[in-house]
Amino acid sequence: PGSAFADATGLPPLAALAALRDRDVIRRAARLTARELRALGLNWALGPAGDLERDPANPCVGADTFGSDAQRAAEHVVEWCDTAQAEGVLTCVRRFPGLGRATADPALASAVVTADAATLWGDDLLTFRAAADAGVASIQAAGAAYPGLDRAGHAASRSRPMLTELLRGELGFEGLVVSEALDAPGLRQGGDEATAAIAALAAGCDLLLAPYDLHGVLEAVEAAADGGLLAPAELAASRRRRDFWAGWAAPGAGREPTLEDVLWARQCADTLVHPVRGVLANIGPVVDVIQVEDGAAGAPAGPVRDALVRALAALGLKPRSVAGPTADGEGAVLLALHGGPRAGAGRAGYDEGTQRRVAQVIAEARLARRSVVVALFGPPRLAAAIPEATNVVCAWSGSRAMQESLARRLA
Repeated sequence: PGSAFADATGLPPLAALAALRDRDVIRRAARLTARELRALGLNWALGPAGDLERDPANPCVGADTFGSDAQRAAEHVVEWCDTAQAEGVLTCVRRFPGLGRATADPALASAVVTADAATLWGDDLLTFRAAADAGVASIQAAGAAYPGLDRAGHAASRSRPMLTELLRGELGFEGLVVSEALDAPGLRQGGDEATAAIAALAAGCDLLLAPYDLHGVLEAVEAAADGGLLAPAELAASRRRRDFWAGWAAPGAGREPTLEDVLWARQCADTLVHPVRGVLANIGPVVDVIQVEDGAAGAPAGPVRDALVRALAALGLKPRSVAGPTADGEGAVLLALHGGPRAGAGRAGYDEGTQRRVAQVIAEARLARRSVVVALFGPPRLAAAIPEATNVVCAWSGSRAMQESLARRLA
């Protein structure tokens, strides 16, 4: 919740938590997340991700998955869901049958995963198979197509072979099936939102995510039901599932996060900030902070990026947001590098402009006889894209919590 709500406790992303190889960490993070959501009046979390890291060219699976080890990721998914649901919060494992092999982002364009059925069953589907067996409340279908599972080439969110025959039939999943966001081009497949909504319901979805034209979608769905395009028995079964899970997660007494929970989250985040290359150079007391955002699309609002500067100031340093190294700065220049693969970015790494900008800052610092510490607010593998940087510190994500943790490590 800390990445979405200003007053909530921030946590490292899932890949960072998984890197600690400690099941207690996963369970405690899930428990804290659920308790904070209940305290905010929320009872459904669209997470965790069940995707696996599989293709270096993947533009949408970043640090928000449990990594590349399928068996370990499946265990973490179950641990997270069991723990959060024990606190009264429904969980949703995304994005069935796995987006780790996609080389396009279905949030931006049509995406096709070409792996065959045997590969998907034995690898990518392990997290979802485990979630179905464990009784997870909901699973979100992807907006990509998987010809190995549906020869017609439909996106998973509108594929009856994947949702009704595979997920409900072979995997025995009894929870809620959630569509990809209805405005996703991968889900629409060239059609309009209303057509995609009807196709998703006919395929086996119970819930339609983020309709842009809610009134228009409702009218289209009602007309489809009245016209016999949606089976009455399946609609009734879907309604029973929705009623069951809504009742299961009805508002009730919940446990508030404790001070111990908050301090643990902070310690966990601090532990995960680590050098990928070089050393943690001296950056103070007057700190030149240069913010570099990888592309303009999808960038969070300004105050989120100011968390690093505010944290450094609170620790007694004198940070200054500048465009380049200054003559009166002291110690190493701090280059905060935000971005990388994430939904909506459309890239697997940094774009050429970002890489040129990093190289430019490093060259300017060398002329001024100053070193540069690159704060990498993304997964550690992205350090390979900036070979000019000799000192790279990984903070995993650009959330407020991870910016503050990096400040504490550098101060």
